[in-house]
Amino acid sequence: MRRLWPYVRPYRARMAVVLSATMLAMLCGLGIPLLTQRIVDGPIQNKQTAALPWLIIGVLVLGIGEAVLFYIRRKVVARPAAQVEARMRFDLYQRLQRLPVAFHDRWQSGQLLSRGTNDLTTVRRFVAFGMVFLVVNTLVVVVGMGIIASLSPTLLVVSLCGALPLIVISYLFEAKFKVVARRAQDQSGDLTTIVEESVLGIRVLKAFGRGPVLTSRFLAQARDLRKTELNKISILAALWSVLIVLPELSIAGMLGVGAFGIVNGTMTVGTLVAAVAVSAYLRWPIDSIGWLLAETNMTAAALERYWEVIDSPVTITSPASPVPLPTPLRGHVRFEGVRFAFEDGREVLTGVDLDLRPGETVALVGATGSGKTTLTALVPRLADVTGGRITIDGVDVRDLSLEDLRTVVGTAFEEPVLFSASVTENVGLGVPDVSEASVREALRVAKAEEFVDALPWGLQTRIGEQGLSLSGGQRQRLALARAVVGRPAVLVLDDPLSALDVHTEAEVEAALRRVLRGVTALVVAHRSSTVQLADRVAMLADGKITAIGSHRKLLETNEEYRRLLSSLDADEVVEEEVAS
Repeated sequence: MRRLWPYVRPYRARMAVVLSATMLAMLCGLGIPLLTQRIVDGPIQNKQTAALPWLIIGVLVLGIGEAVLFYIRRKVVARPAAQVEARMRFDLYQRLQRLPVAFHDRWQSGQLLSRGTNDLTTVRRFVAFGMVFLVVNTLVVVVGMGIIASLSPTLLVVSLCGALPLIVISYLFEAKFKVVARRAQDQSGDLTTIVEESVLGIRVLKAFGRGPVLTSRFLAQARDLRKTELNKISILAALWSVLIVLPELSIAGMLGVGAFGIVNGTMTVGTLVAAVAVSAYLRWPIDSIGWLLAETNMTAAALERYWEVIDSPVTITSPASPVPLPTPLRGHVRFEGVRFAFEDGREVLTGVDLDLRPGETVALVGATGSGKTTLTALVPRLADVTGGRITIDGVDVRDLSLEDLRTVVGTAFEEPVLFSASVTENVGLGVPDVSEASVREALRVAKAEEFVDALPWGLQTRIGEQGLSLSGGQRQRLALARAVVGRPAVLVLDDPLSALDVHTEAEVEAALRRVLRGVTALVVAHRSSTVQLADRVAMLADGKITAIGSHRKLLETNEEYRRLLSSLDADEVVEEEVAS
């Protein structure tokens, strides 16, 4: 909770106004019982009405003042609370962008989504209301007890007999509620994940008839969340019962002691009325303690979940003093003893040595799970090597700024990811202020211009979420156009052509060679047709490059390569049969 202060600090002047207005409003409310005492012990007891109008006007002024001050509180607090939420959400989004891909592989997207929405809404509510009244109500209770003490120390003792147990009881309930609140927020994140996955994968669920299975899983988690929420309500119900009963008992005790005092002549009627009125006014500040403690604990749980993401280490960053890119840039890529192990210690690359000459296209082949995708991810530093190094024109990629590196290295992935934006925005994603001419050239390279022009609004057609309104081949061609639009010196293609037929694939490859002459390309190949278009082929097995050479040479001299190519050809035949 202390770490929330830097977000609130820029608005401390406004928050001071909010606290002051709220405190003054509560003091106005406490002032009314004191005027009531004056009315009872003065004009009423003495039967003199001369001062009565002024006392009544005083009560009216205090009432109006309380209302105006509460209006000011609500008016002033809205902006800083919303700004705190917005700034925290921006920091969370920015952190998610900087965190490595390995982090996102570990975390469910629903958990991250719930932290950026539900949890920060809880924080905003606490800043706007809970934090203010937690301070003000505590002070009001102290001031109210002081007023009762000034009226009658005896009545103060009676009042404290009901107030002190509240502190102990609230503390005990607080510890129990905190655990349940955190569990509810985590379960809400799990439920959000299921909803998100079901929406994004609706075609798969319908195709395989798995909707009822996911529905059952959703209902099971929803029931768990409901059970936890009901547990929260049970804890709050028990706490509220105690918070309501104890103040009532205190007031009953004050009436009893006060009545004896009036009969014995040691207390006036006005004193008893004022003390009971102050106690009645303190009902809400005292009753709200349970709710405020619950809000505080839910906020603490929300912040704990928020800091879990913010505190996650950003392991891939630009160096403090980045090395400038060589000029002119040739695009000479070298893998020198490259090793890579996952966080669980599993090593997938054990010493890769590979030299991609400037302007050369190298096809990377290997069995499933051999580490091809991992190797391509190391070039643009989506992950970092755990041993060895990768250089571009002799410069270690870790010595380049990430912005420079990802400008010279264009990447297209096996699974094309498109966003809810226009064709121009999707293709020009990595190039600020990209021109229409550049977009069209990239579309021509990827053989996508024809189908884009056929869309309702051409380049300005807004693609639906994940591009699901397009065919698989169309999505992949747009992703390929995005990779080449910035005319990178190095191109890394993780089998981005798998959804294209063989003839279109050959056309795209030929267009890439023709338009992007001098570009160094590393292509993960899952088809023998793609392999044949490369200048050289590198075979990855057992975490190393076990063979390298032209397709024809490897086919003649390497038995393992022939077996691997046979499996690729078999897969290609199956794909062609399915397509036909």
